[in-house]
Amino acid sequence: MSDSSRITTPFGFESTAAEVAAGIDLRGKRAIVTGGSSGIGIETARALAGAGAEVTLAVRDTDAGDRTAADIIATTGNDAVRVGRLDLADQASVADFVAAWDGPLHLLVNNAGVMALPDLQRTPQGWELQFATNHLGHFALALGLHDALAAGAADGTSARIVSLSSVGHQRSPVLFDDPGFETTPYDTMVAYGQSKTANILFAVEATRRWAVKRIFANAVHPGAILDSNLSRHMDPRVLADLRASGTYTFKTLQQGASTSVLVATSPQLEGIGGRYFEDCNEAATIEPSEPYAPGPGVASYALDPANAERLWELSLRLLG
Repeated sequence: MSDSSRITTPFGFESTAAEVAAGIDLRGKRAIVTGGSSGIGIETARALAGAGAEVTLAVRDTDAGDRTAADIIATTGNDAVRVGRLDLADQASVADFVAAWDGPLHLLVNNAGVMALPDLQRTPQGWELQFATNHLGHFALALGLHDALAAGAADGTSARIVSLSSVGHQRSPVLFDDPGFETTPYDTMVAYGQSKTANILFAVEATRRWAVKRIFANAVHPGAILDSNLSRHMDPRVLADLRASGTYTFKTLQQGASTSVLVATSPQLEGIGGRYFEDCNEAATIEPSEPYAPGPGVASYALDPANAERLWELSLRLLG
């Protein structure tokens, strides 16, 4: 994509979710934020609620969700903050959450995720856990909520899906021949990388299939977050070395939520989908370096329409 056609905004690396949402009116809109009881999920939900939306925190730990909801209500004055149980690694839990949803949906923020599992872990279906949680769980959730999103778009504005990816997608494309590491030696960050590539490819294909219903999906990289729960599985010594190395410039939680909130709410993105944003602006397409060296941009394989369609069909087969 040429520089002239990329979407740019007045916001950037240091912008906060509250700054991005300033002046946005979401009254009458309904939003779901997965993983909304920790990290940037809290600040994403807070910004959406502060703009007037009814927000449902879709979380595994509903006690933590209730505490977060109370905090958001207290800080925003918006008492339309709900909590629903959702375990993305459990397809029965996803189905139960979808069945319990009633009425239209305008914003689906697929925020929850897991990273850097030190050992190969599988779901009862045999799926590698990072791929199952980060991609397949959100994929099934979006499919189940399709009609609600279509109903949300019937008010004249598009329904939006925000798919949280990561610069880690540059580590690996989707391993189509062995996504579950049945024969490929397990590498935790390769597994994470393919799941984050899948999050981008989902946005590409969901937009292609669903734009006719005015449902649009975009992917975002929130940035490296100083106090994120996402890194909880990493060796503390490795994490400390990484923070000291200067490889990443870390963001606060409020800054980390800003790109998600921008993609969910900005009038500039009305009717726009299938793109990848970082630091509140659309990223340039790149070819990842070898060996892996994280940097700005989105890998060309993560926006490839053929890869996106192939992943969609693979995901449908896996879900049965």
